[in-house]
Amino acid sequence: MYRRFLNNSDYLSIITPEALTQMTRGNSEHFIQAEESAEMSITEYLSENYEIEAELNKGKYIAEYNRMITYPVGAHIYYEGKLYEIIRSISGYKAPAIADYWEEYTHPNINVDSLPPYSQFATYKKGDIIRYNAVAYVCLDENGYKFRNVRIPSVSAWLEAAFVEWEPIEYSLWDIVQFNGTFYTLISSEGFDNIKTPVEEDCWGAIADYDSDYNKYELNSHEYVVYKGKVFYPEIDVNADIPEIGCNLSLHDPRNYNLKKHMLRLAVYELTKLIAPNNVSVVRLKDYETSMKWLSDAAKLKLNPQIPRKLAGDKLEVMDWQMATFQTKYDPYQNPWLT
Repeated sequence: MYRRFLNNSDYLSIITPEALTQMTRGNSEHFIQAEESAEMSITEYLSENYEIEAELNKGKYIAEYNRMITYPVGAHIYYEGKLYEIIRSISGYKAPAIADYWEEYTHPNINVDSLPPYSQFATYKKGDIIRYNAVAYVCLDENGYKFRNVRIPSVSAWLEAAFVEWEPIEYSLWDIVQFNGTFYTLISSEGFDNIKTPVEEDCWGAIADYDSDYNKYELNSHEYVVYKGKVFYPEIDVNADIPEIGCNLSLHDPRNYNLKKHMLRLAVYELTKLIAPNNVSVVRLKDYETSMKWLSDAAKLKLNPQIPRKLAGDKLEVMDWQMATFQTKYDPYQNPWLT
């Protein structure tokens, strides 16, 4: 699937919402077609001398905010249609687990640094080996973003609580029993009648199923939930942090301004061609020509596009072929182009 560098809001900086709607006719595929063509032109011109792929990835790998993801400081997300930088870590919700998903992996010949790093946006199958906090882990059970079951290695937020089948015996406060497939906990001992079933006795309270949308679980040993036939209570804060501008979010666009401006112009030109190839406006044509001239000049090192230069093996910037073959010594054994 093509990852977009631009977003729909970017287009509104140069065209009206009505014009954009007319261009795309409600078909989001038009955005992708136009941006792919624009990116192809940009990459063709700049890939030789500049780290254009890395710059494009700064925009392509910004995801929409998701409550199950934990975001570190410095990451960027789309939240309510705008780009934000994480200025204070935002924790995702943590669901109970009925099995271990990761186990520390030890092997005498393993090179931890060569392992792929763990990503909350990846999907893992049994046997996959990753690196997390400089430690190797092997996947014991499938998990990941596509399963909507993100399991970070070494993070365990819930503890399993013991329960018994209900019997007419004495129970202590907060004891857990199962009756007719439903779990109950003793919430009050005042006037408790152990002969009555949990359905008949008001001192028992039914334990609710775990709900990932609920975000007010309390951190105490009696905050019971049922998850896949077992009862759990939180060991740490299991709720997702609420995004709040000025608290953990700050408006910030990490994308290269020049790259964004010219890719936008090229994409709008391509959109116009998709709708009316023989009726491209003078304004769009002029913007297209200006951006192509900018790409050409940047490729020839006539201007500074504010994009990091590629480095050669000697850690020096890659030069074009004229500069790269220029030599000051005239020893034919040192200058193959003289032989």
